[in-house]
Amino acid sequence: MEALWLSTGLAHLTWREAVMMGIACVLLWLAIRKGFEPLLLVPIGFGALMANLPLSGLMHAGGPGETGGLFHYLFAGVRLEIFPPLIFLGLGALTDFGPLLSNPKTFFLGAAAQFGVFGTFLAANAMGFTPQEAASIGIIGGADGPTSIYLTMKLAPHLLGAIAVSAYSYMALVPLIQPPIMRLLTTKKERAIRMEAGMEVPRWIRIIFPIGVTIVAALLVPAATSLIGLLMFGNLLRECGVTERLSRAAQNELINLITIILGLCVGVSMEGNGFLRTETLKILVLGCIAFSLSTAGGLLLGKLMSRMPGSPVNPLIGAAGVSAVPMAARVAHNVAQEEDSNNYLLMHAMGPNVAGVIGSAVAAGGLLALLK
Repeated sequence: MEALWLSTGLAHLTWREAVMMGIACVLLWLAIRKGFEPLLLVPIGFGALMANLPLSGLMHAGGPGETGGLFHYLFAGVRLEIFPPLIFLGLGALTDFGPLLSNPKTFFLGAAAQFGVFGTFLAANAMGFTPQEAASIGIIGGADGPTSIYLTMKLAPHLLGAIAVSAYSYMALVPLIQPPIMRLLTTKKERAIRMEAGMEVPRWIRIIFPIGVTIVAALLVPAATSLIGLLMFGNLLRECGVTERLSRAAQNELINLITIILGLCVGVSMEGNGFLRTETLKILVLGCIAFSLSTAGGLLLGKLMSRMPGSPVNPLIGAAGVSAVPMAARVAHNVAQEEDSNNYLLMHAMGPNVAGVIGSAVAAGGLLALLK
C-alpha cells in the first residue's frame, strides 16, 4: 500500500504546485468566463496546470536510450526561436497596413509607444536585474507576446514563464488599463476630435511597403530581421494578389497551430519552483509600469500632434501604438465614442496599432544588438 501511495501524484504534491494549479485555474477562468485573450490564456493556463501535476514528466529531458517528455521536444520550437517568427508570419498575413500607409505620420505614434520599453529597462536595471533581464522585462511594454518570448529566450530564458504571462496578461487587460490613462492625459475636447478619412492606398504601394520595410529594418537592426522579415513576408502574401492560398494558410492553419503549441509551451514553463519567487512579483509590477508608460508615451505624442498644423489628430490613437492588435485600437475608438457617439476612430487608430508591431520588433532587435 505504501508503494502504491508513493506512485501517485498526491504523495508528491507540494504547496508550490498546488498554488500554481490555482493560478492556472484563474487564468482559465479569466479566459473562459471573462473573455480575456482566450486564444492565448486557455493554452497557457492549461499548460501551467499540466506542468504542476506531480510526476507528469512533461519537460523530462530523457537520457541515453530514454525518451524525454512531450514538451521537452515541443519546447525546442521556443528555445530555437522558431515559433515567435512564425506567429509574426501569420500576423503579417492578417494585418492591413492601409491605415498606416494612408496616414504615414501615425508611424511616429507607434514609435513613441515604445517609451515604456526603454524606461522600464532602466528601472529594472536600477532594481538589481541584470541588463539582459531588464531588457526582457522592458519589452513587455511593447504589448507583443511573441516579441517578448523571442527576446527573453535570447537574453534571459530563466524568466520566460513570468515574462510571457505578464506580457499576455497585460495584453488581455488593455480595456481595463488604458482608459483611465487616456482620460487622465487628455481633455474632453481632445477626445472629441474627429479625424479626416485617409487617402486610398494604391496596390503597388501596398506591395512595395513590406519589401522596403524588410530591407531597411534588416540594414538598420539586423537582429530583428527574422521577426520583421516574416511579418512583412506574411503581409506580402496578403497584398501581392497571386498567393491567396498561401495567405489563407498563414492566416488560419499556421497561426492557429503555432498559437496552440506556443501557448502550451509557455504554460509548461510556469513550474512552481521557478515561478513562485520574489522576482516574479517584481516582473509583474514592472510589466504593468512598462505597459502604462508605453500608453502614456503614445498619448503625449498624440497630444503634441493634435496641436500641430495640418489634418487633425485625435491624441487617443497614440495609445493604440502598443502592439495589442486590434484590441488597443478598439479601446481608443470606444473612449472617443464616450465623448461623441458619431466619432469613428477605429481605422485611424489601426495605423499606430500596426506601427507598434514593427516598433516593438525594432526595439527588441536594438536591445538584442546591444546586450547579446
